Amino acid sequence: MAAAVAVLALALQGPAQALDDVHLQTDWIPSGEHAMYYGGWSKGIFEDHGINITITRGYGSGDTVTKLAGGAFDFGVADFGAVLAARAKSEIPVKTIGILYTHSPHSLFVLESSGITDFKGLEGKRIGITPGNSHRLYFPKVAERAGTDASQIRWVNTDGATMAPLLIQKKLDAAPFYSIHHYYQNKAAQAVGESIRVLPFEKVGFAIYAASLVTTDEMIEENPDLVKRFLAAVYESFEWAKENPEEACRLHTERVPEVAMDDCLGSLEATLGFVINEHSEKTGLGQYDPERLAFTWEVVKEAQEIETDFDPTEALDTSLVPSAVGN
Repeated sequence: MAAAVAVLALALQGPAQALDDVHLQTDWIPSGEHAMYYGGWSKGIFEDHGINITITRGYGSGDTVTKLAGGAFDFGVADFGAVLAARAKSEIPVKTIGILYTHSPHSLFVLESSGITDFKGLEGKRIGITPGNSHRLYFPKVAERAGTDASQIRWVNTDGATMAPLLIQKKLDAAPFYSIHHYYQNKAAQAVGESIRVLPFEKVGFAIYAASLVTTDEMIEENPDLVKRFLAAVYESFEWAKENPEEACRLHTERVPEVAMDDCLGSLEATLGFVINEHSEKTGLGQYDPERLAFTWEVVKEAQEIETDFDPTEALDTSLVPSAVGN
């Protein structure tokens, strides 16, 4: 009898709601800064929003924007500066649909033993760099705000994989990294009796928008409901990861076993500070401040020598971020 009642109940509920298949590509390798996505995937948060998510690693923001425009996947994580540049230069039909990092984690790493404590102390020093690295593009603005003579900096081209080892071996005086990567880079330095000091660009007032959620114009126009559900799932995953960092990293490392648990926790904690903070409390998660948007465009325009007359609001549409997010 009980079984018959259960069957009848299921029949009255109708067929199960089909999930929308969604492919998300991140901006880089899946370190702890991506634990909220992979953890939310395993936790079932995307499924709760009617989404069957698949997540793959990225190869830089420019690559993500280009491939997204070509239809390789549905949503991506990319630096807002890359979206601005692509939109202004080539009218690529990709937009930011939600701000992630309210200020940039761009920074320079130096050894504590170097005695360098600020950007002024970098004059006459060697800074490692890779071709096209945005740290070098942005540094003149940072130097200007820090009272540093940028012409006195010696930039040394190196391979990205050797950057940290060269710094730790003192063959470089400074190296460009996102501050969210400090934990595991510092762990490597401590293994040989050194420690790393972070010089964040943001500390001298260089506050620009960085990582963001992106999709195509077509997706926004033709499937706004899916965009809204995707955004809700992502931001819910961030809030869940903030409250449950160990569970988020445990689920993340199950999917990405090459990431150590302590590295994941260190990066996750640092990353969340760029997303959930005083700025997001003021504007709401995913939203932007017009003044910071204008400064971000000013910096990107100057750094990439863009001469096009462009309105930066054309590169983003945050209207589909659920209003309840962050409230």
